Amino acid sequence: MPRSPLTSQPAVRLVLASASPARLTTLRAAGIWPTVVVSTVDEDLVVAEALERYGPLEAGDIALLLARSKAEDVASAGDRGAVVLGCDSVLELDGQVHGKPADADEARARWRRMRGRSGVLHTGHWVVDDRDDHGGATLGATASTTVHFAKLSDDEIDAYVATGEPLLVAGAFTIDGLGGAFVTAIEGDHHNVVGLSLPLLRDLLADAGIGWFDVVGAAAGDDQG
Repeated sequence: MPRSPLTSQPAVRLVLASASPARLTTLRAAGIWPTVVVSTVDEDLVVAEALERYGPLEAGDIALLLARSKAEDVASAGDRGAVVLGCDSVLELDGQVHGKPADADEARARWRRMRGRSGVLHTGHWVVDDRDDHGGATLGATASTTVHFAKLSDDEIDAYVATGEPLLVAGAFTIDGLGGAFVTAIEGDHHNVVGLSLPLLRDLLADAGIGWFDVVGAAAGDDQG
């Protein structure tokens, strides 16, 4: 009897090296119940060291650099027998790279620049195959989605920032939460705006010799660790 991919344990265990609830929800909705292990990477330090070594980096390269750092950090912690996925998102606006706002003032200032305009949300994805006897593949790529923002009033911006949501996410907005009302259109994969591109993940797994339904299948409650 073939196993049911939605009710049985997956052939390959996935570890998500991210604390993002949105990324976890996206994977679970796709039938993947990963173990969550948050990395200890100092993101500011990683970027600063890369800038010193390589000079200016494109926004997509920064997202990929951080995703790789997270995946490799968790993989090096010794949780063998799994495939580790690291992700990181940044918003590119006017050629500048934005992660999470440092505080409410920065979030308000950013939204006053964003309103009525568009930016590009880049999400880096990095996969490390940390299973014994499987070649140790390590590879990644960046997905980019153009996001068009509504023309918010100052009062709307103040009210949105007061909810605290913009302080928790790259770019100071969500598409799957309170900020969804302020995104008028996107060009590209909408999952990527949430923080994880499922089509890109499928491609990366395939390049590592792992089928999509190899990681699908753990039932709810099996993701603890």
